[in-house]
Amino acid sequence: MGHEEIKTYFKSDGYLLSGMFHRPADSYFPPVVIGSHGLFSSSESPKQIELAKKCNEKGIAFLRFDHRGCGDSEGKFEEVTSLEGRRNDILSAIDIIRNRSDVSDKIGLFGSSLGGAASIIAAASTPIDTIVTYAAPIRSDTINPSLDGLSNYSQSFIDNLRFNVSDKLSNLKNILIFHCEADDVVPVSSAMEIYSIAENPKEMILFEKGDHPMNDNKHQILFIKEALMWFIKSFQI
Repeated sequence: MGHEEIKTYFKSDGYLLSGMFHRPADSYFPPVVIGSHGLFSSSESPKQIELAKKCNEKGIAFLRFDHRGCGDSEGKFEEVTSLEGRRNDILSAIDIIRNRSDVSDKIGLFGSSLGGAASIIAAASTPIDTIVTYAAPIRSDTINPSLDGLSNYSQSFIDNLRFNVSDKLSNLKNILIFHCEADDVVPVSSAMEIYSIAENPKEMILFEKGDHPMNDNKHQILFIKEALMWFIKSFQI
């Protein structure tokens, strides 16, 4: 199946965000997955690019974008980065998808690391059909700052990133949770907590050993395969 890559811009709290919309060329009114990248990442995340490609092959559109202060989007990273801001970016992305006339009303979210936490609170703010997270932290104080790079930033920046999304977990359903058991940045206990509180349908896949960036190629392949199958099942296509 062919696909189109359409450069996309939209506003979120006044910031102009830059993204790429991947649309299956031969699919009429496809469902859409919206991706949210990690703290220091961007829409050029290899996980998102590969997932977008595979989704398109199965008739699912995908929007990946740079959060405010990241990549080609507006804003100074240290001044505009917060979990609330990233949630608002996702909600703005959902709005532009819902305003498109060439896609269905079925929307899923994929969030990696901080993007997972942002997707969780976005899903608590507006109806979505399904959510997939990878290495999503529940509380900022469980993140290892020396390993995640946070220790290189000012205390005010770190303070602005403090969060606890545990009160949003009971709102979750139709969620697939990925985590590496040996993740030394975000503890695997975060995934277990999400799974224990979220409503059915839900599934958790833990990669034996593995690291926070998911550098193991076997894990990457399994992640793409299982995430794609989850979206196909959730969208009933």
